[in-house]
Amino acid sequence: MTNGYNIHANGIRHHLLHFPGNGPAMFLVPGITSPAITWGFVAERLSAAFDVHVLDVRGRGLSQAGDLDYSLDAMAADVVALQAATGIEKPIILGHSMGARVAIRAARQAPDAFSGLVLVDPPVSGPGRRAYPSAWNWYEDSILMAQKGCSSQDMRRFCPTWTDEQNALRAEWLHTCQLDAIRIAYDGFQTDDIHIDLSHLTLPMRLVVAGGAAVIGADDIEEIKTLAPGIEVRVVEKAGHMIPWDDLDGFLAATLDFLPVRSAI
Repeated sequence: MTNGYNIHANGIRHHLLHFPGNGPAMFLVPGITSPAITWGFVAERLSAAFDVHVLDVRGRGLSQAGDLDYSLDAMAADVVALQAATGIEKPIILGHSMGARVAIRAARQAPDAFSGLVLVDPPVSGPGRRAYPSAWNWYEDSILMAQKGCSSQDMRRFCPTWTDEQNALRAEWLHTCQLDAIRIAYDGFQTDDIHIDLSHLTLPMRLVVAGGAAVIGADDIEEIKTLAPGIEVRVVEKAGHMIPWDDLDGFLAATLDFLPVRSAI
C-alpha cells in the first residue's frame, strides 16, 4: 500500500510517496517536471526489489514551493538532509534526468550517506559542452497550459507517445511545477558541471541510457566511464528520454538487479 508523508529537512517541507518493499531502501528523484505521483507506476514495479521513497522535488508536487533556492546544490542538499531526517540508512539514489544530476551532486556532498547511484539518462550538458537537446519553450508552454487547466488530449500535443492515463496524470499535476523553479533547473543544465563531481565518486554506480534519445551519446558514455571507471552501463535500446514511459520492462531489466556492493579494492 502506498503512503504519502511530509517531513521537514534542509529548512523546508518535503512530500514523498512510499512504496514499501523488502529490498534495500531507495530514494527516487524524478526529472525536471515530474511530480512524485507521475512515477507511481514505475515505483510500484521497483518495489519488487527496493523499498522506494519517491521525492516531490522542491517547487514541484506537494513539496514546499515559493521563494526558495532552486539550484542544483539546494536540491542535492535536500536529498542529503532527507536521508538524515528519515533515518533511512544508506539508501540507493535512483535519479532520472535532472534527478540523476541531483543524485551525483548529493553523493559528492555526502559520499557516506548513500550506498549507490542509479543514473537514468542524466543530461551531460554543462560549461563548454553542447546544449541540452530539449528547447525551453516545450516546458514553458506546457506548464502555462496546465496552469490554466487542460485535458489529457491537450497534453498529448506535448507527449504524443504517452498513454491517455499518463497524459491525464501529467495534465492534472504539471501545474504544481513552479515555472521559475523549472527555469532555474533548466538553465543549470548549461551551467552546472556534474563531470567534475563524477570524478570524485567511489560509490557503486549504474548509468542507464535511453538508446533512442539524443541526451547521451557513445562518446558521452566513454567519457563517463573514464571519469568513473567502476560504473556499469545499461542501454535501453529504442527508448526515448522518458525511458519507463516508452519501455517499462526494458527500464526494469536495467535497474531491478542493481546491487550496491562496494569494491574491496
